[in-house]
Amino acid sequence: MKRLKQFFYVTVFLIVTGCVKNDANNNSELGYSNTNTQTILYDGINREYLLYIPDSYDRKTSIPLMLNFHGFGGSASEYMIEADMRSLAESDTFILVYPQGSYLNGYPHWNACPTGGDNKSDANDFGFVESMINEISSQFNVDMKRIYATGYSNGSMMAYGLANYKSELIAAVASVSGGMLDCTGDTSHPMPVLHLHGTSDDILPYNGSFGWNSAQSTLDHWINFNNTTTNPNIRSVNSGGMTIEHYVYGQGDNSVSVEHYKYIGGDHEWFRAAYQGQSTSELVWNFVSRYDIDGLR
Repeated sequence: MKRLKQFFYVTVFLIVTGCVKNDANNNSELGYSNTNTQTILYDGINREYLLYIPDSYDRKTSIPLMLNFHGFGGSASEYMIEADMRSLAESDTFILVYPQGSYLNGYPHWNACPTGGDNKSDANDFGFVESMINEISSQFNVDMKRIYATGYSNGSMMAYGLANYKSELIAAVASVSGGMLDCTGDTSHPMPVLHLHGTSDDILPYNGSFGWNSAQSTLDHWINFNNTTTNPNIRSVNSGGMTIEHYVYGQGDNSVSVEHYKYIGGDHEWFRAAYQGQSTSELVWNFVSRYDIDGLR
């Protein structure tokens, strides 16, 4: 199974890098001078991340920290443009980080399980992320109860991995065109979860394949864990010819919810279709920011 998954990840890289689409975010480099590449030495390896500090930051006030993980074969710099949240960081005042994965046969990746056979390499990405958070919080006034994780594809697996194995650090997670691996840890508190997925995703299929969990099985895990309602409230909208269904499983422990945006006919992407005027970045931020590590704020 490990060899199958490694072959699958290389296939994903070849497909995704051939299909990268840059939209209006191509202009997002203009006016953003607060993005800096940072390097820390972890486990004998120089690890990098892009750090964005908003102009609105005041060291007297603690602010949230948002981690956004690229997909397999991706780079933090290109992904920052594709899944740009810097305007939100400015308007809502949070620190934004795009970590860079380590390399597997030349392809950046994330290990979303503890060290072992389910991973793609020996890199300890959980340890790297914790070290990165410690480094950032030593330099800036981070609200340690409001650290969030999101990601695309393999990056969303990393976000789920943090929810499972580093939950003492993470208040809420969001997944875009990804899924959760079979390895699950002892999550220490009710975990708000947002899952966005297209039904025509041919890389990580909506209904699962190649040993990957389906969208519904991932949702079911968190519905059961959080003790939410099992019958969701559903709203459907049309956006540019695409139907988007929004499922809300509410009333969980600590008032957390599990939510799902189902893009009918949607591909494997950081979605461009807006939901009621909200971009994917806005959907992610507006969801996670409702919570801190103790639940609904």
